[in-house]
Amino acid sequence: MLSVVNADGTTETGSLIDDIVREGARRMLAAALEAEVNAYIVELDDERDECGRRLVVRNSYHRPREVTTAAGVVEVKAPRVNDKRIDEATGERKRFSSAILPPWCRKSPKISEVLPLLYLHGLSSGDFVPALEQFLGSAAGLSPATVTRLTTQWQADHAAFSERDLSGSDYVYVWADGIHLRIRLREAKSCVLVLMGVRADGTKELIAMSDGYRESADSWADLLRDCARRGMRAPVLAVGDGALGFWNALAEVFPEARHQRCWVHKTANVANALPKSAQPSAKKALQEIYNAEDRDHALQAVAEFTKTYGAKFPKAVKKITDDTDELLAFYDFPAEHWIHLRTTNPIESTFATVRLRTKVTRGAGSAAAALAMVFKLVESAQQRWRAVNAPHLVALVRAGARFERGPLVERPEAQAA
Repeated sequence: MLSVVNADGTTETGSLIDDIVREGARRMLAAALEAEVNAYIVELDDERDECGRRLVVRNSYHRPREVTTAAGVVEVKAPRVNDKRIDEATGERKRFSSAILPPWCRKSPKISEVLPLLYLHGLSSGDFVPALEQFLGSAAGLSPATVTRLTTQWQADHAAFSERDLSGSDYVYVWADGIHLRIRLREAKSCVLVLMGVRADGTKELIAMSDGYRESADSWADLLRDCARRGMRAPVLAVGDGALGFWNALAEVFPEARHQRCWVHKTANVANALPKSAQPSAKKALQEIYNAEDRDHALQAVAEFTKTYGAKFPKAVKKITDDTDELLAFYDFPAEHWIHLRTTNPIESTFATVRLRTKVTRGAGSAAAALAMVFKLVESAQQRWRAVNAPHLVALVRAGARFERGPLVERPEAQAA
């Protein structure tokens, strides 16, 4: 690659270092595409016609096309494959499709991922080209019309997600929370209702997301009934804050599910009922409860908390004693899962970043567009969620296995064997 370098280190297309990065990306992408095609042809080398000629061979290159990547815009010449095999099911010719560079791909997933972030951050569709042109070295594929088409696609993706079949996904644990974001939804006091779950293999997954009014029971019931309609089984344990709307809806739709109150929300509620001078010591006392060795020790810590603060601050103590069973439900599950089940942190931590990216804007177009873009942010974050500790124990929880003080309690017949 030859470039004319100016005295300040710039070139016609930007800086020299950016040119080197783009050229390196172009060469690596070309090499990967060549290796992919070569592996495909070698794998099918024994596929031959009646004359012994190979049915799958190279056939020059496709026309060059520009692809927008995180390294900038690179020109790609994808190798072409001539596949003469016939699909017996359809009677049509089989076709090679690259997993690296799908047909009509014009931008990498990372570029598509950053667009909803910028849009939610307050950047209008008309500002995308000047904002990204300097960074990517080209405005290819970033016109306002392209962004508009993307927002339409995001809404379609969210609609498809909201109608997908849930009968094949068994969620053993679920977290529920209402997230208040500064985006334009249907009502002035709307929030985003989020339901996240743990599958039987221990992986976390977003189950449902919709806008609701003040986390009301009707809004939560609509969401849960829709999940049940699409085949969702009742979870073994549901984790949420003190909002009565969710718990009333859960009792109506999935009455067999056990309840676990979020300790982060409960700690904040107790602190609000105490003077500031008493809050630090009270928070440490609450930590002694939910970090206890087992349920018995937790109950002892509750008694100690009641003894210490009951006389002076009965309202604060009542917030713990009234919900003791639901606050300590997690102790009946595997000890490895306690850290996951004590709070709604999986939802809170995901939406903490979303809040930062949405607080500067009052909205992102229509309510559907705003919700769709929040969905795309969560969908992107979901790829980085890790499974719960000891994921193999989740299936045992669904099967009804009993855990005492954390460890699995073997059945009598198993002990006898």
